Amino acid sequence: MEKRYDYIIAGSGLAGLSLLHGLLRNEKLRNKRILVLDKTAKTQNDRTWCFWEMQPGPFEHLVTKSWKKLQFFSPSVDKTFQMKDYSYKMIQSGDFYNYVLQIASTFENVTFLDTNIRTITEQSGTPLVETVHGTFHAAYIFNSTGMFYPPMSEENTLLQHFMGWFIRTDKPVFDSEVGTLMDFTLSQHHGTTFMYVLPTSDREALVEYTLFSKKELNKQDYQVALDAYIKDNIALKSYEIIHREYGVIPMSLANFPKTIGRAQRIINIGTAGGHTKASSGYTFQFVQSKIERIITQLAQGRSPLIKLTMREKMFEWYDRVLVDVLLQDKVNGEFLFSSLFKKNDPERILAFLANESGFWEEFKIRNSVPFWPFFTSGIKHLIK
Repeated sequence: MEKRYDYIIAGSGLAGLSLLHGLLRNEKLRNKRILVLDKTAKTQNDRTWCFWEMQPGPFEHLVTKSWKKLQFFSPSVDKTFQMKDYSYKMIQSGDFYNYVLQIASTFENVTFLDTNIRTITEQSGTPLVETVHGTFHAAYIFNSTGMFYPPMSEENTLLQHFMGWFIRTDKPVFDSEVGTLMDFTLSQHHGTTFMYVLPTSDREALVEYTLFSKKELNKQDYQVALDAYIKDNIALKSYEIIHREYGVIPMSLANFPKTIGRAQRIINIGTAGGHTKASSGYTFQFVQSKIERIITQLAQGRSPLIKLTMREKMFEWYDRVLVDVLLQDKVNGEFLFSSLFKKNDPERILAFLANESGFWEEFKIRNSVPFWPFFTSGIKHLIK
C-alpha cells in the first residue's frame, strides 16, 4: 500500500462516509488520494437516523419515510401538529453505508483498510496515523473515532441512551402519515424518558424507548418498557420484531477538541469534533452541515478547520445551559419539554433545535421555561 495520501479518514461511520461522499462529489477534490481506515467494514444496518429539514438534501433518495404530521404527548399536553416548513425524515444507516461505498468503489484513488488504529499524531507538522498494518501520512487526517474524546463523567455528561424495535403486525394498525415525536406519558423514574413511534406503513413502525440520564439501564429494562408500551399504549397483543438497535449519545458539557496538534492538520469530525448537538443528541443534519463547510474550504485551498460564527456560539451556549439545567436536576425533563410544546409553535421548537430559529423565536422559547434555573445556568456558562 501507499504510505502517503492527500486525506486520511479515520472512522467510516456517518461522519467519515459523509466526508468521503462530499469529497467525491466535488470536482476539485474527487481525484485526491484518500485512505479510509476502520477496524471493520460498514456492512450492517446498525442504526436509524431521524432528522428534519425544509428542502430535499443530498440523501433524499435514501429516505425510508417522511412525515409532515407529528404528535407530542405528556401528562399535561396532547398536541398533533401539521408542519408547513419542515419534513421529519428517516434514513437507515445500512442504506447510507451501501450508497456511499458503492460510489467509492468506482474511484481507484480511494483505498479502504480494515485495521485497528493505534495512534493519530503529527511529526514535524505532518499528520500520521499508526495502524497494525503500518504508518500512513497525509496532508490532513479527519478523525471520527473516540480516540480524542474529552473526559466525561456523571458530573459533566448526560447520556441519551435508547433501544428501538422495528415491529410488524398482521393487520393494519398504524397511521403511517403521523409520527409520534415524543410521548412522555411514561414513568420518569430513571430520568427524562419518552417514546418515539414512527410508522413506516400501516403494519410496521419503529418504537424507540429513549432516556436522558447519567447511567444506562440494564438491557432487560429497555425490553420490558418497550413490550409494555406496545401492548398497553399501542394496544397490540402480538407483533414481530424485525429489527433491533441500541445506542448511546453523549450530551456533554465537556469540550470536544476541533483539532489535534500544533499544525492543525488533524481535524476531528462527527461526535469527536463536537458535531453532535449537546442538548438533543441531534447529529445527522449537523454532521452534513459541518461536512459541507469542510468541503467548501478544502476546495478553496483553505484549512478545513471550521471556526464558529457568533450565532453558532450562541446556540452552543443555549445547548450548554439546557444540559446544565437537566444535569443538575434544576428542572424535570418532562416538565421542561411540556412547557416548550404547550407555549410554542412546535415547528418553531424544531427550528430552534436545528439552530435555524430567529431571535424573536428564541426570545419566546426562553420565556416559556422557568426563569431562575435557566438564568443561573446561563450566567455560569457565560462566565466559562
